[in-house]
Amino acid sequence: MTQSSAQGKRLDTQRTIRAPRGTQLRAKSWLTEAPLRMLMNNLDPDVAEHPHALVVYGGIGRAARNWECFDKIVEVLERLEDDQTLLVQSGKPVGVFPTHKNAPRVLIANSNLVPHWANWEHFNELDKQGLIMYGQMTAGSWIYIGSQGIVQGTYETFVAVAKKHFNGDAKGRWVLTGGLGGMGGAQPLAATMAGFSMIAVECDESRIDYRLRTGYVDKKANTLDEALAMIADTDRPISVGLLGNAADVFPELVKRNITPDVVTDQTSAHDPLNGYLPLGWSMEKAAQMRQQNEAEVVNAAKASMAIQVRAMLDLQARGAATLDYGNNIRQMALEEGVTNAFDFPGFVPAYIRPLFCEGIGPFRWAALSGDPEDIYKTDQKVKELIPDNPHLHNWLDMARERIHFQGLPARICWVGLKDRARLGLAFNEMVKNGELKAPIVIGRDHLDSGSVASPNRETEGMLDGSDAVSDWPLLNALLNTAAGATWVSLHHGGGVGMGFSQHSGMVICCDGSDDAAERIARVLHNDPATGVMRHADAGYDIAKRCAEQQKLDLPMLNAELAKLK
Repeated sequence: MTQSSAQGKRLDTQRTIRAPRGTQLRAKSWLTEAPLRMLMNNLDPDVAEHPHALVVYGGIGRAARNWECFDKIVEVLERLEDDQTLLVQSGKPVGVFPTHKNAPRVLIANSNLVPHWANWEHFNELDKQGLIMYGQMTAGSWIYIGSQGIVQGTYETFVAVAKKHFNGDAKGRWVLTGGLGGMGGAQPLAATMAGFSMIAVECDESRIDYRLRTGYVDKKANTLDEALAMIADTDRPISVGLLGNAADVFPELVKRNITPDVVTDQTSAHDPLNGYLPLGWSMEKAAQMRQQNEAEVVNAAKASMAIQVRAMLDLQARGAATLDYGNNIRQMALEEGVTNAFDFPGFVPAYIRPLFCEGIGPFRWAALSGDPEDIYKTDQKVKELIPDNPHLHNWLDMARERIHFQGLPARICWVGLKDRARLGLAFNEMVKNGELKAPIVIGRDHLDSGSVASPNRETEGMLDGSDAVSDWPLLNALLNTAAGATWVSLHHGGGVGMGFSQHSGMVICCDGSDDAAERIARVLHNDPATGVMRHADAGYDIAKRCAEQQKLDLPMLNAELAKLK
């Protein structure tokens, strides 16, 4: 059997997938129409990086294993009853079973391997045989909304960087980064929203051009001199996509004694085979070598990452605020002999963890109607229900003005345990009374407070040393299933690559029904509450106070929490 036949047909340049709009259903109810539309939305050419190959973002993060599996998933969702559940194993629909009306309509497991075999080498062998698929975080769980999905998290990080290092004032300061893919492409817009200028190095010119078209980057440069001149010749924050290789540009800045104010990276370094262009290679050579000699590609990519990380460390030593933005590039460099690769911190322990302690994270929703007005109305509802958060209001205003919708209109805003269920119930009521043209789906990134174990990213440096304990995302997935999320996913390797993370996701449909309201109240309370629980268990005082305020029942901590009243 050939590799291509084992994998099934993964490339189809003749197909263009877009989610249906409006109120006419292809499925039997909105509970099955919702995952159908969001699956298709993940492969919309305005959303996905390589839709013809089923790749949504993040190197090889796919929505379905192959086109045959995609078609079968669609077929099953169109006939699925509201007391049945579809099981999806690494992008392949493997079973439909009787459940009940409050059970998830879809349960998804992607990329999961027994720990001893949880590495890229074994994964790639299984992938060639058509036995597994890389789901990233929101690619294989059907809730990717384009680069907006990470814009606010990146914006919050840059705001925190400005507060910590520059007294909250980013004026006249600039960020150096790499990568303008599905995740990295959010960086330039987030930086300028936070008041920074940015030079983002990207080796694929088509990605720069796409970010220009969609308003995520302001200008394109072909040389470092040109890029530096662009950010110098302005009195307002500006972002520049620089065509080049980060492993070349970062050391060049060290050589020239030019020090950015902030340094980070969001190339797809988590996947050295598919996600990082080796220094001195063309895109064409890399594509050819992936077919001829995978080991050589991996070795060359990791050697190049080591060069880039050494430059990042040099820039840090010269005063740049330097942070890992969650792509595992430090680990790759460490494996190449850069023994001090972890001298600069990850963004979560450095800037974001206090938010996680209160269950605050990436709350996102999409309008199944396809009508942007449904999103604008929900934006206003968020402001009404959370009137005393000017930072959030400012974000929503900037998002409406500056963020281009990709595929189905969607929004993201970081809110916590005390607010998520209130917002979900309000959205459901808006569907019920006809304020919105069609149901809303609410989901999140797997990067959230209680849904991921990732020792080099979300759970790096936990107070109690429990960085690698992955019981927590498993419990999160089980609880969301029991609470009645519309679909639930459990993945491995997202963000940082094989062997380095386990994480779970959930999506719930607000269809305007009373049953939906009950499910929403459970799911959107329990989901962020697991994050507060996880951080309280690890010893974080902020999380303990939040747990006491929100009346969480944490048996091993209840006596301690009672003293906080």
